[in-house]
Parts: sequence; structure tokens; C-alpha cells
Amino acid sequence: MVSLAILYSHIGWGQNTDIFRIDYMNIPENDSGIKTQRYKLLFNLPIQLNEKKEYLITGMEYNRFDIGYSRNFPFDKSELIRFHVIDMNLGLITKWNENWNLVTILTPRMASNFTSGTITDDFFLNATAAFWKEKPNADRPYRIVLGLTYNSTTGLPVPLPLINYYRKFHPKWSYTFGIPRSSFRHYINKKHSFEMALFLDGYFINIQDNIVLPDNQIASKISLTALVATVGYQYNVSKNMALFLMAGRSIEQEGKLRDDNQGDVFLLNDEANFYIRTGFKIGIF
Repeated sequence: MVSLAILYSHIGWGQNTDIFRIDYMNIPENDSGIKTQRYKLLFNLPIQLNEKKEYLITGMEYNRFDIGYSRNFPFDKSELIRFHVIDMNLGLITKWNENWNLVTILTPRMASNFTSGTITDDFFLNATAAFWKEKPNADRPYRIVLGLTYNSTTGLPVPLPLINYYRKFHPKWSYTFGIPRSSFRHYINKKHSFEMALFLDGYFINIQDNIVLPDNQIASKISLTALVATVGYQYNVSKNMALFLMAGRSIEQEGKLRDDNQGDVFLLNDEANFYIRTGFKIGIF
């Protein structure tokens, strides 16, 4: 689960079809004495290339993490308070055949506490290639995304599968099955809907000034993995514009310090906790 959470934390349009998003996430303090807040800003610009509706995708995503500690640890926490993740997206959507589109995305990333500018270890690389098929005007609209995604932070030398299947099987009901997110949605009307969701959330970030632990191990990375179940509400301002609020609880949660080989060197937090997230988005669906 740790590898999947790191891998799928940002996978572009394979499952994230927003062209603009701003949101706030809060994991309150739990028995481990740690609280986490995240501020996200995302912008993707699709540029139509021809009459076949092939697109060039450019964009960026910024995440700021603020972490608070109410308990003492056997090392200096001053380097573990604020972190930043910056993704640059460059992608292409082309027609594979009459029914399928091919989506390819390259995402260079900087993820660090940036205490001393930028260094080589702050840079990571993600890549995604997927086939995308949809029938939005069918009696039972559906969308399928099948592909592979590679993330340099997982420690796995091979791409891993990307799956997303969406179907609206009733005028008031739909479901999405996929990795890292599955959900079940009820539409009260065109403006209001409720959703139950299960998804992975987390981060993997470089620490510029390595932390020496009491056992002489060196921590150079910090990660959080959370498997979260939520209930959410969405208000549709228009067809593609919405406000949302979700609240729930992590089923599994692990915050760790890691070494350069991504091995575990110190457990910060393994207590399940409440999860709150709200924001505004503009999507293509």
C-alpha cells in the first residue's frame, strides 16, 4: 500500500480530469501528536491541436504541507515543519482509433522542504501512458482508462497499472472503480450530489538537511501513506464547475522517515485519524 500511495499521489489526467482545482485538507492531531494540513493549487491547460480533437496538455500543481508536532522526538523537528511539492505537467491526447484515445503525460516534480534553495535530490520524475474511452451520451454513460504509470519515488523499477472505470447506471446513481480512488455517487438533482469514496492519499518528499537519528541512521526523506474512507457533498455551480466537501477517517495511516534507499528508519505516526477536505474545481467531466 505504501508503494501504491507514493506512486499514485499525482498521476495526471489518468484519474484527475480537473483543469483547475484549489483545495484544503486537514488531518487533525491524533494520539501520535501529529497534525497535517495541505493546500493544493492545480491548473491544466488543454490546447486543441486539430479537428480530430487531439490535445496538448500543459499545466502545474502545487502542494504545501504544514505539519505540527505536540510530542517530543529524539531529533530536531525544525526541518520537518513545512514541505512543498511542485509538479509540471506536459501531456498529449491523441486518437488511437475511432473509440480509444491515447494519453501520455510526463511530470517532472520538485518535492522538498527547500531550506537551501534546490538540490539534485529534490527532483523526481513521473510518467503515465493510458488508453481512454468514453461514451458520455449513451443510455448508461461510461468511461474507461487503462494504462501504466511510473514514479521514480517508489523504488520499483517498472511501471505499475493505472485503472479507472466509471459508469452512470441510473439517472441518480453512478460508481467509479479504480486505483487510487473508488467511489459511489448519488445525484439528488443537477446541483446536489453525495458520494462515498475510498482512496489513497499521501506524499514522498526530500529532506535537504539529513537528520541523524539516535541509532546513527540517516533520514533523508519523509512520507505519509493514508487509506481513507469519506462521505462527501458536491454542489455543482455549473456543468463543469463545483464546490465540494468531504469528511471521513483513515483506515490505515503511516508517517515515516526514510533513508536514501527508501528504507524505513523512524516511524512518526501509525494512528488512524479523521480526514477533512474541501475546495473548488473545474473539470472536463
